[in-house]
Formats: sequence, C-alpha cells, structure tokens
Amino acid sequence: MILRMRVITGLVSAGLLLVGCGSTNIVSTPIENIDAISLKVSPLTEAQKKNWGHADLLTDTIPGMSVDKAYEEIIGKKKGDIVIVAVLDAGMDLEHEDLDDVIWTNPGEKSGNGIDDDNNGYIDDVHGYNFLGESYNEQHEFARILRLKLGDEALRARAQKKLDKEVKEAKETKQIILNNKQQTKQILDIVKESHLAITKHLGKEAYTKEEVAAISTTDPNLQRSINVIQQMLNYGDSIPEIIELIEADMAHFEEGLAIYSEKLDYHLNVGFNGRKEVGDDPYDFSDTKYGDGNPMYRNKDESHGTHVAGIIAAERNNGIGVNGVANNVAIMSIRAVPNGDEYDKDVARGIRYAVDNGARIINCSFGKSFSPNSEWVYDAIKYAAGNDVLIVHAAGNEGDDLDSFQNPNFPNDHKYSGSEYADNVITVGAIDESYGSEMVSSFSNYGANNVDVFAPGGNIYSSIPASKYKFQGGTSMAAPAVSGVAALIRSYYPNLSAPEVKNILMDSGLSTKMQVVVAGDPSRAKPFDQLSRSGKMVNAYNALIMAKNISENKNKLP
Repeated sequence: MILRMRVITGLVSAGLLLVGCGSTNIVSTPIENIDAISLKVSPLTEAQKKNWGHADLLTDTIPGMSVDKAYEEIIGKKKGDIVIVAVLDAGMDLEHEDLDDVIWTNPGEKSGNGIDDDNNGYIDDVHGYNFLGESYNEQHEFARILRLKLGDEALRARAQKKLDKEVKEAKETKQIILNNKQQTKQILDIVKESHLAITKHLGKEAYTKEEVAAISTTDPNLQRSINVIQQMLNYGDSIPEIIELIEADMAHFEEGLAIYSEKLDYHLNVGFNGRKEVGDDPYDFSDTKYGDGNPMYRNKDESHGTHVAGIIAAERNNGIGVNGVANNVAIMSIRAVPNGDEYDKDVARGIRYAVDNGARIINCSFGKSFSPNSEWVYDAIKYAAGNDVLIVHAAGNEGDDLDSFQNPNFPNDHKYSGSEYADNVITVGAIDESYGSEMVSSFSNYGANNVDVFAPGGNIYSSIPASKYKFQGGTSMAAPAVSGVAALIRSYYPNLSAPEVKNILMDSGLSTKMQVVVAGDPSRAKPFDQLSRSGKMVNAYNALIMAKNISENKNKLP
C-alpha cells in the first residue's frame, strides 16, 4: 500500500562541526558539539516550508539534505550522465508542467500503434507501463487472503486477526470524526448566525471586540450573539477569518470521513475484488498478458506517483513549482500500486520491467504487512542486484520497530533470516523539518537492523496531477529524496556500483546521539543513532564528496 501519513513538528537545539576532507569540508555532528550553533527560534517561512528538504543543517538549522549547497559548491555547471529512475508507484501525470521534460521515453517504441516495436514484451510502453489496467481501488492483502482462502490455516488466522483489529479501529475512528464534524457544524452555524446578528445591529461586517462589548441590549437573542462573538474573537482578529478556519476544519473532517469510508468499502471489505477489471490471475506469475502502455493516473485522487516523481526530479530552476533533488534524470513511470495493497506479481514484474529497460534506480514508496508471493519479489530484487540496479524502499508509516517479528514489512532484503540476500536495497525512514528531539516523523517506522537511513519525509511540497502542488508526508516522501541523491551520485560518478552508492548514502550522512521521540510517544524515546543501521540522515553534499573520492580511487586501480 502507498505510504502516507500526517506529520508533527518540533523545535530543539542543533549543532555541527566542520571536518576537513581534501579541499572540501564534510559536515559531521559529534555529540560533544551538538549545541554549538544557535537555536532556530523563528518559524519557517513559506519558501522554507516548500524547500526544507534541500536545506543545510549548519547554515539553515533545518535538517535537510544540503541539496542546494551541493549544487552551489560541488555540482555547479558540471555535466553528468542521464540516469533513468523508475518510479514504481501509482499512476503519474506525464504531462505535468514540472515533469514533462524529465519523463523517460522508450527510444524503441512508437506511440499508439498497438505494436511491440522494440520486442520487449510490452506494447506501446512509450513512457513506462501500467500493470493495473483501469483498476484503482483494492483490498489490503490480508483481506484478499481471506477472500481467496490463500495460504495455510495459520496465515489465514493471522490475516483474520489483522482484519478484525483494523475494521474495529476504522469504524471507531470514523465515528469520532463524524461526531467532531457534527459538533463543529453546530458551532459554525451558531457563529454565522451570531455574526449576522451583530453585523445587522452595527450596520457593518467589520467590527472590533470593543465595539461588540459596547452593545447594550435587552434582547436575549442579541445578547447571546454578543457572548458568542466575544468568545470567538479570542481566537482570531475577525469573525470572517474565524469562520474560514472552522470551515477548513470541516473540510478536514470530510476528508477524514472519505478516507475511512474508503478503507471500509474497499481496503477492508473481504467481498470486494478490484482486480476483476484487469483480466488476469494475480496469483499466477505466468499470466503476463495484462495491463497496457499508459501509466498515467486514472483518478483525481491518484496523486502519489506524481508527488514522488517531483521530489526526485521536478525540473530545476524553471521558475515554476518545485526543484527536484536530481538533475540529469529521466523518470520511468510504472503504474503498479493501487489504492490499497499492491500485488506481489505487479511489483515483481514492475522491477523486472525497469531493469530490462535501463533503469539504474527504482523508487519503491509502498509496503504491506502480508506478502503471500514474496518470493516473486525477492527474485526480482536479486535480478535487479545482478544488473547493478539500486532499489530505494520506504520504511513504512506505522511507527513500528521493523526489527520485531511482530511488525512484518514487505518487500524487504532479508526475508527475516538475520542476513541480507541482496546488497542493492536501501530502506528509508522519515524525519521532520525541526532538528531536535521531535525530529523523527511520528509515523515513521524504524529499526537498527532493518531501516538503513533517514531522510526528509514530513510535510514535503511537490507536484500532484493537473500541474498542481501539495504538501504530503510519509516515508513515501523520504524514499524519493534518497533516490534523488542516488541519482546525483550515479550521474556524476557513473563508475560506482549500486552497493557502493548504497554504502555512500549510509556512510556519508549526518548523525547524532541525541534522544528523539519515536512514534510520537515521548516514553519511547531512543538515541537517534540507534534507529537505523547507519544511525544517520542522508546528506547530498557529503555523499557527493565521498562519491568523488571513491570514484577517483577506483579509476586509479590497474
């Protein structure tokens, strides 16, 4: 399932030290210097909010990846190679104003002729491939297991337990949202009615709290309106402004109701079958004649793939929208993740399609807790490893410790065996924009063994369909940030292998031993450097310096 969640923010102290590395400095964060710089006490500006993931911790006191600094001090006007990055995700807006010039085009395929021109097994795959056909809504995998009676009795029992728990939580949450919406609607109606009464009495719509207090009346209805307006003006400068805020809350409640209705109607509905529109057997890997060559989004809410693509490679410095992390990128769109859990077959075939058609990085911002055909995906990951392709995977949004067998997360690179079966997968957790104890996003999964690094993922501004832009948060946003840095490395230092790029991303990051809140729960605080294998946040500036050194040393070898 696509990984998305809300975020929290905090503001705590930060500190840095510059350590020499050749002719350029690498930033590091030794614990004894953690308080060496001033606190950022002012809130982020609108521009900073939209670009915080590219900021530099030393100069901006914002825990971004030093992307802007890397372009200014390292990349400059250097020419790099074009790197194909596959986005295995929801459908993408291939015509978005900030993406249209960075979309991959299959050089061997002619558009719309119904012929497999390049003989790669896929017809009309000009910009990628769509493994979902016209389908959009889907079940969670555990609901499919119960509908189709997959696996053994133990698997189905675990699936039933998971279903019962999530249905109960979804119904309870939906009811809470509905109650809050109804109460807020009552408040909104009272405020509007009271505002109308005061406006009529004073003969104007704009008035002050003092003017309301000065009204003398024996009319109980007007007196009630006075009391309501006086109370409301404690929360804002004007009643129209307050009404606007209340209406925004109403919109959030509507959105929440839609989300939980969707979960109950589709994701958790054992009787629902979204795959019937596709026409294949998703549990038969040999059934390959499905999907089509159009990986565009199918639904107005299908924004995830477009948002991810923008984080990686939105056209830089074109005066509109946002700047992607990487230049020199061609985005390959692979539509394989529905509104619900992805199928193992689609993921495995999507990875293989990306590898066979030249992708050097595959971004996988999705995950699920059940994977009945996980071996198909494991084999595809090994196939990617054998072809020197890096896979960047989102850690997930449950706030769980992925080292626990109680919190399975698929796909992964270890099969819960204690060792990795491939060295080309990097799993990414998410951080927020405020450096300090609340830096780790409340939703982010973690794990000293099964999460590799952290990167900006909370409240990220990027592209969505119809040439629009939006803030979204999740480890889904952290993974493409890392894919972007990986693309920079592979563009400017193409002699580096996928495992080398992975190790550079992990080894060159910033770290701290400070205690951080985990899963939004202060009682679960842990040292940041114990939440992942590297204990670090990805840093583009450092990564490019390290990549340069390793690349040059490789070139010197006989």
